[in-house]
Amino acid sequence: MRKLTKALLAVSLLASVPLIAQAESQFTTGSTTPITATARLDFQITVPKILFLRVGAGSDFAAGTTINQIAFAVPANGIGNGTAVAATAASGDLADGAVTAKLVGNNGSISFSSTTLGALGNGSGDTISYSQIAVASDPGSLAAKLLHPTLADGATTTIAVAPASGKVVNSDAKWTYTYRNNNLVAPGTYGGVNANNSRVTYTASMP
Repeated sequence: MRKLTKALLAVSLLASVPLIAQAESQFTTGSTTPITATARLDFQITVPKILFLRVGAGSDFAAGTTINQIAFAVPANGIGNGTAVAATAASGDLADGAVTAKLVGNNGSISFSSTTLGALGNGSGDTISYSQIAVASDPGSLAAKLLHPTLADGATTTIAVAPASGKVVNSDAKWTYTYRNNNLVAPGTYGGVNANNSRVTYTASMP
């Protein structure tokens, strides 16, 4: 009797398997018009939360390790005369002190900031304030232009980047840096490669 029960149970399970695997269907017959048949499908799309920030060299939606340098060489006969100094030709991924800036997120307004550790130093106690570095933000390839958060000595400044529609932020720009050259300063190399407060850290934060 127990073997028979097990056999019947096995047959019942096997019979149910095709029903589980089958898609919905309907067969209709009749002489009236019109006759109809319906079948349904359920769809699901899972979209992850993303946040992408690029300043300088790199590829979109990929991690990169290149840190560009923006360098200025002030002419000896023009120190502190108020005439802006352009960056050297090799500066930035777009050359001449220009960099690619891009910010993409899909969950609402993004907090975007720049942070410095202090004024640029020359290792001998002399400094040049980050307020002497101007940034022009020109439109990129996208409809929304990404503005630059103000540079400040030993501080973080933050701007809010709002979505153009819905929850999506998709903005970029060409940032071009120049040295204002408003002050007569002591000689030396101010900043460097992650030295003497040379590094600016840009940070994006999204809910």
